[in-house]
Amino acid sequence: MTHETFAAIDFETADHGADSACAVAIVRCEGGRIVRRERRLLRPPRQRFMFTAIHGISWNDVAGAPTFAEAWPELEESLSGIDFLAAHNASFDRRVLSACCWASGRPSPSHPWVCTVKLSRRQWKLPSNSLPNVARHLGLTLNHHEPLSDAETCARIVLAAKLDGAEVSCATLS
Repeated sequence: MTHETFAAIDFETADHGADSACAVAIVRCEGGRIVRRERRLLRPPRQRFMFTAIHGISWNDVAGAPTFAEAWPELEESLSGIDFLAAHNASFDRRVLSACCWASGRPSPSHPWVCTVKLSRRQWKLPSNSLPNVARHLGLTLNHHEPLSDAETCARIVLAAKLDGAEVSCATLS
């Protein structure tokens, strides 16, 4: 079995704007192993926080944090040479990443995406493919909506699916 190099990514947002990332985590996998973990709080473009009750992050937590534009160049190094990006409900994270890149005048990464919701639905046929349910099925510990925990769980879903013989195809799962 070949072990692709990939990165799992998870964003938390402050409000309904896709450009309102207030936290991001990236977990890089090489050769079937996690080799790098990155987590950053980000100062979104607006002080309005609508989702603090979900992720526990408030304006006070990020007021002194770097903006996406300031943090992204270092974080983007985790994506160097990867075959694909993975996220649970990839359309959300792809939209946030694209909006944040656009707002900061940076190019959006052109990597293919794998959605671990679709991957787990195809691989395990669970009654629910929510991140907590898939994590429970795989025996993984999850602190849901903590971005590093979510990104690592997503990476482990990809690794588990590959161990179970799944063909992870970006074309069908993005």
